[in-house]
Amino acid sequence: MSARILIVDDEVAFCELCSLWLQQAGYQVETCFSLPDGLEKFQQANSATDNKQLPFDIVIHDLALPPSFRPEDTLQQLHQYQGIPVLVLTGHDDRALAIKAIEQGAWDFISKPADPELLKIIISRALDKHSLLKQVSSLEQKLEQSNQLNDVPNFGLIGNSPAIQNTRELIQRISVTQVPVFIQGPSGTGKEIIANAIHQGSDRNNQPFISVHCGAIPADLLESELFGYIKGAFTGADKDRKGLLATADGGTLFLDEIGEMPLAMQVKLLRVLQEGNYYPLGSRQLENIDIRLISATNRNVPAEVQSGNFREDLYYRIKGLTISTTSLSERKEDITPLVNHFIERYNHKHTTQLTIHPKACAWFLNTPWPGNVRELKNTLESAAAICLKNEITIQEIQLIQGEDSLQIHSDSDVNLTNLPLEEQVKALEIKLIKRALEQHQDNKTHSAQALGITRQGLINKIKRYELG
Repeated sequence: MSARILIVDDEVAFCELCSLWLQQAGYQVETCFSLPDGLEKFQQANSATDNKQLPFDIVIHDLALPPSFRPEDTLQQLHQYQGIPVLVLTGHDDRALAIKAIEQGAWDFISKPADPELLKIIISRALDKHSLLKQVSSLEQKLEQSNQLNDVPNFGLIGNSPAIQNTRELIQRISVTQVPVFIQGPSGTGKEIIANAIHQGSDRNNQPFISVHCGAIPADLLESELFGYIKGAFTGADKDRKGLLATADGGTLFLDEIGEMPLAMQVKLLRVLQEGNYYPLGSRQLENIDIRLISATNRNVPAEVQSGNFREDLYYRIKGLTISTTSLSERKEDITPLVNHFIERYNHKHTTQLTIHPKACAWFLNTPWPGNVRELKNTLESAAAICLKNEITIQEIQLIQGEDSLQIHSDSDVNLTNLPLEEQVKALEIKLIKRALEQHQDNKTHSAQALGITRQGLINKIKRYELG
């Protein structure tokens, strides 16, 4: 069904001419000649309780309208066209007035006399973007409803890729158990976030969550940090000190990068896990503990076992239930939600209103991110910190990453930065659609879900780009 357009302008001749242009382009058009009449007709058609008329999809609005003919009076009423793009037309070639119109909710601003082809282009773009925004809103509502129905929170894991959704499901299922959990995956993929989410979902959530980075503590200090010691246990031990094992008693102990733990320490940890007790350094008093163990590493532990760098008996003791995290390059569809999430967090923390330019967003989308989510977050926050205006652009990225980083590659190694923005967006959409279809064996429903669009929206894009 063709879009319905409402024209509100006191110049009858212009209304007739504009209606003719737009009807020839396939639109349904109605006209009004005053501000009160325009608002009344719009509210009647777009009222949620009125099913007699089809709603309007876009409004073309003059500013100098009866009864007052004051643009300021019209500007104050633009908010009543809530949720619908308003294209403001006026004979007042006034930049300040244009800015005020945009601030009051206008979609775009064109001075009379209007060029018919330009008018058609702007209307088409406004309708397309408005349709996409409605699809996004609908998908967000459906996702929220789905999460509510399935009672699966996001656990701080941002994204909608199958990998992230599976991880959320695993967290929910294993949190209520007491089995050890082993998290394996590249650095920067949120292993500690997963561990903390498991703790928060367990019946130990009112007890301590103790995180220990095994690679960050020198080998000769790791034992005393974990087990604690009594006064006089070694030179410098001038008082008793409680270890991290005792601190975690009743709660959860998270051993991050456990693959870095020395073999001698692995033997002692294995005994603790088998017996549920230990001796602090220098003590003959056995200490009992009750902990849930979650461990994580970016290493290939089975390969480390084969090479003799990790004890096989400890590996089978800690692995319990395994969660594998994936690199960001394998779930590109999560990059845009992550970028938006980190910008929102930055704005909240620093009381700013930053947005991101589409070209900068495209750069984030096509960067390999060897440091994964952690690297993306740090890069985005660095760009935000040096942003002089309210929009993160490619210039900020150039300053922190260097000129070479601005080259954006597609699957065919085409340098997109030499193309106009619309061509870049097209190339990126084609790339993402192809990847999604390949990952989901050409299943359009699952591919559309991974891309965050409707199935019909995906089919339309496949036809538009002749991918089918």
